Amino acid sequence: MPENVLQNRPNNRLYRSSLRWFLAVLLCTAGITKPLGAFELSGEHVQGGLLIGKTQAENQIFFNEQRVKVSSQGQFIIGLDRDEAPNATITVQTPNKPATKHTLDIRQRTYAIQRINGLPKKKVSPNKKNLLRIRKDNQKIAQARQHNDERTDFSQGFSWPARGRISGVYGSQRILNGKPRRPHYGVDIAAPIGTPVTAPANGLITLAHPNMFFSGGTLILDHGHNLSSAFLHLDKIHVQVGDYVKKGDLIADIGATGRVTGAHLDWRMNWFKHRIDPQLLVPAMPSSTQ
Repeated sequence: MPENVLQNRPNNRLYRSSLRWFLAVLLCTAGITKPLGAFELSGEHVQGGLLIGKTQAENQIFFNEQRVKVSSQGQFIIGLDRDEAPNATITVQTPNKPATKHTLDIRQRTYAIQRINGLPKKKVSPNKKNLLRIRKDNQKIAQARQHNDERTDFSQGFSWPARGRISGVYGSQRILNGKPRRPHYGVDIAAPIGTPVTAPANGLITLAHPNMFFSGGTLILDHGHNLSSAFLHLDKIHVQVGDYVKKGDLIADIGATGRVTGAHLDWRMNWFKHRIDPQLLVPAMPSSTQ
């Protein structure tokens, strides 16, 4: 503001109020500050996307009525499921103020159909004994995904846990030995047995199982706020439950265990029960490996 304007400003309440309003608008426009109750989101608003948010630490955030953890620095995350509806609601509850609701438009996706043949019959239509084993496996996985602590390891970004040819993508409808089955919730990286698997981000190991029925050697790595990565079909596991690993640390080797037709890594991500597409969080796989 020109100096002469400041010198000649009228000394009255209306002017002071207008000046405060002008400065507040200027600061908000410059991105220096935001009014209490506001929030920011980064990430793709698409089925399978992960949104990383920022708000005032004292605010409460709700996603479609589900309360979301907010860190002491005001960080939070929202995971969009494979079949997320076209519209979602974020509610911000600021202390001593009415809640505000914001609508998110979620881009819908068309998923591929993948046909896989040559699988052992027992891996497609398990008998009663194997169904019992599968239930126990699922209970262990569910328990490993219960963590919802304050860590914000997700905020540093993600890298590919292995290099190889992309042989399967997120969301595709699976036809196994001619029979429709559940969609595929991860990204498959085809590579020889023994290829290193590294941590895509910092995190806490919450499951390290040598041989589950469907997923074979299985690891779950928790990144905070109930966001986790799972690594399936492993040959060797180099970490154990309770280990805290850093981005790039060796955690396992690619294998061909569980329900597979060849050696590969199946990398999956969960936010609570929402299935996230890992490929949305990393750059394209280097072309030399495609």
